[in-house]
Amino acid sequence: MCEVHIIGQIIGATEFKENNLFCKWGIHAGSNWKVVEGLKEGQTQIDNPLDGEMNYWCHPVDIHYAIKGIQGWPKLYFQVWQQDEFGRDQFCSYGFCNVPTACGYHKLECVTWKPMSSFSDRLYEYFLGGGLQLKSPENIYQGHDRFRLQTVAMGMIQIELNIITRNFKKYGITNN
Repeated sequence: MCEVHIIGQIIGATEFKENNLFCKWGIHAGSNWKVVEGLKEGQTQIDNPLDGEMNYWCHPVDIHYAIKGIQGWPKLYFQVWQQDEFGRDQFCSYGFCNVPTACGYHKLECVTWKPMSSFSDRLYEYFLGGGLQLKSPENIYQGHDRFRLQTVAMGMIQIELNIITRNFKKYGITNN
């Protein structure tokens, strides 16, 4: 079998208006991809930087796959949350990016977004917390119904990944 090893880190978030951010993340891969070792999802710690500075998480990503075919190449998906002054976790944004197919070091920026809400929803969100969220988290990385959403850009997540492949040449797969 071919193997793919993804090693890196979720560095942090930039260009968000909020502070006290943390991130729930996951990796979605097709049915031909089997996890040999590592975690497919996780959560970072909360960072509270000064206004305008980057939220640093430096959260490790380390997963090793054995694959039967390259269909369903992995995608990283994210949910960014904020902890407010009352200790409530408030949803901020969603994002996803494709794991690079080329071997080596990659620095990625994942643009995040959230569903656009009405004025009354924003007023409710301001005073009581909460906010619009997707019913099905799969819509973050699968575009079946996502094209109908009206969204607002929120911020960016900085990621560093190293991709290592094994036995690709043996089975005639090229991945420049």
